[in-house]
Amino acid sequence: MNLKRKRKRRLPARVKQPLEIPTSPNQTWSADFVSDSLITGRKFRAFNLIDDFNREILAIEIDTSLPAERLIRVLEKTIFWRGKPERIRTDNGPEFISNTLKSWCLEQQIELVYIQPGKPMQNSYIERFNGTYRRDILDAYLFDSLESVREKTIEFAEDYNLIRGHDSLSKLSPVQYLKHLTKNENYQNEFCKYLDN
Repeated sequence: MNLKRKRKRRLPARVKQPLEIPTSPNQTWSADFVSDSLITGRKFRAFNLIDDFNREILAIEIDTSLPAERLIRVLEKTIFWRGKPERIRTDNGPEFISNTLKSWCLEQQIELVYIQPGKPMQNSYIERFNGTYRRDILDAYLFDSLESVREKTIEFAEDYNLIRGHDSLSKLSPVQYLKHLTKNENYQNEFCKYLDN
């Protein structure tokens, strides 16, 4: 039989992007996915989004399917309470290289920065976070529903952002670090309101 061969989508050449240390919030956000499964065997994914400046969790969206349109909704919701980033660093996953996301970023004047294929260390802020999230939540519990994953994830995000000290942030939590540098006393309330929605 002559079956049509599916052509592999070729990526444009990716230039090595040195991992910069941001000097203020919303300079660079990092995004990535982690996958796991419920005790029923049903697979799900988590879309993780952090600000590289203070390693703050900006969003964790959990579902069985997370197409580019869904990512855009998450980004719009995050921008509404947090402000717009200058750039978003990602790997070359299909959702990230989709024309839908590229067009939206172009309209929003947000630069999409892609790491080189097979070089996860070029996105090491989010890779390190993914490891923490997997260790503390995905590997630590057995989940029977997406709702239970979301509930534990919200608890984790509150602890991670508001309480847990980070060595790279002078032992402050991400929100404490940001409040300390920006003197924004209302910031913690904005984050809590976002988690409640």
